[in-house]
Amino acid sequence: MTAALDFALPPALSAHEPPEARGLTRDGVRLLVSPGAGDPEHRRFTDLPGLLSPGDLIVVNNSATLPAAVRLDRLAVHFSTAREDGTWLVELRRRTSTASEPYLGCEPGEWLPMPGQATLRLLDRETPRLWRATLDRDVLAYLREYGTPIRYSYVERDWPLDAYQTVFATVPGSAEMPSAGRPFSAELVTALVARGVGVAPITLHTGVASPEKDEPPYAERYEVPEATARLVNLARRSGFRVVAAGTTVVRALETAADGGGRVSASAGWTTRVVTPEDGPRAVSGLITGLHEPRSSHLQMLTAIAGEEPLRRAYEAAIREAYLWHEFGDAHLILSE
Repeated sequence: MTAALDFALPPALSAHEPPEARGLTRDGVRLLVSPGAGDPEHRRFTDLPGLLSPGDLIVVNNSATLPAAVRLDRLAVHFSTAREDGTWLVELRRRTSTASEPYLGCEPGEWLPMPGQATLRLLDRETPRLWRATLDRDVLAYLREYGTPIRYSYVERDWPLDAYQTVFATVPGSAEMPSAGRPFSAELVTALVARGVGVAPITLHTGVASPEKDEPPYAERYEVPEATARLVNLARRSGFRVVAAGTTVVRALETAADGGGRVSASAGWTTRVVTPEDGPRAVSGLITGLHEPRSSHLQMLTAIAGEEPLRRAYEAAIREAYLWHEFGDAHLILSE
């Protein structure tokens, strides 16, 4: 991570609530625009159709958010990722007066009594903060009854699950909201299509991204459908932009792309990390939120925007008091 993006984020710039609670519509949040090498521009998300050209393609993540947090008396269990053997990756967090903080106790083989007389057994550590575990019942059905959306301390109260869903959400599986898609409204999607901008889906189920940890993403399940791969390749071949709505979309498309940027239908697990050294091959633009200092996502943003344009964008975002995190403002990066 370069020193230019190791910045101090003022606590006042964390979005504490959904924009609707601030008197805005979903698509009424601010939009910081990084137009290639040009200076940052300040817009609203509703301006997005006019910032793209007919023939451009936006690729979105259709993963739906799970109520993935289950609260015990002193701990919370965040269900992250379903594995093919029926186990789940989970994060244990100590409950606090405001939300929760990482809990690194427990040993392999321990079990936790869960609400509804369920039992969670810890098998072994997958990472320093994630356990491989089993629940003695169907996890998705259990979460529907006992789970709540994952919330960190900068969000001051619980919000219903609908607040954590995007308009594209059709395939349940994400522990945390694919938040770059949140500012899209049905009306805005209609305006994009009327403008001649295509919209195509991928699926990538996000795991937990504990804000206290600076670590690379771990393997996540994804799918790039054949129809989306064809549209991406057609847009690129015709000289139009392929704009990813979220870092999850970049991760999926770049996993499915060959060395020349041609995307094929693909599904499985991805550990792909996009960096300036092996920059994007299929994607030429990105819609995303504003990311924390030292986040691994900033490597991806640097790969698409360039280090100097991204530095100027983040300086402008802090100076103009843009809001961070899943309920915050948005950032459009165009590499060309």
